[in-house]
Amino acid sequence: MVTNSDSASDSADNHEPTVSPNSANSSNSSASSTSANASAPVIVRNMEIDDLAPAFHLGESLFTSDLYPYLYRTWEEWEVIGFYNTDPEYCLVAEIDGHLAGFILGTVISKASWNYGYITWLGVSHDFQRRGVAGKLFDKLVERMIEEGVRFMLLDTDPANTAAVKFFTSKGFGNTRQHVYLSLNLSKHEYYGRIISYERDKAERANPWRSRRRHT
Repeated sequence: MVTNSDSASDSADNHEPTVSPNSANSSNSSASSTSANASAPVIVRNMEIDDLAPAFHLGESLFTSDLYPYLYRTWEEWEVIGFYNTDPEYCLVAEIDGHLAGFILGTVISKASWNYGYITWLGVSHDFQRRGVAGKLFDKLVERMIEEGVRFMLLDTDPANTAAVKFFTSKGFGNTRQHVYLSLNLSKHEYYGRIISYERDKAERANPWRSRRRHT
């Protein structure tokens, strides 16, 4: 699916994806994170149930419609809840001085010959950019997947997301291919209109009195 960001790091040695400057309405907001010690270490740990809402709100602030309309359409609270329920060992968060700094969500796809690791979401708070958060989250997830027998990793991101492309290239990813994303609004399809008309007629037949009142 995706990883995020809107501008590349200015450090050649730290290609950490940066994110939307919008502050998150969770524990990683500017009001709380500005008090964090600039030298405080990055702590990566398993995601816990109390992290679900803050992680969702952080992603909501990062994957905005103006920067990444595709990501905005697919990011929802069930992304976090779903992966937490099915792949908790691949759901990690990063903390700095007690504040949520970022998260990573992944999964493992098992095939007959290979186990594939797949990174689905990676988000880093704007307030904690250039602290190595993305790198530490990624490295810990890779360790987890290697322990589970994964020998190949996949991910995808928007080609325009140059920061993410640069970051993952620095982590050894290659063989880049661009995707073409297409969409179709089914509400404009002829069959959709027939279904709506049928359901409306059925409702009117079930309650003819209400239908007559509406037309008088």
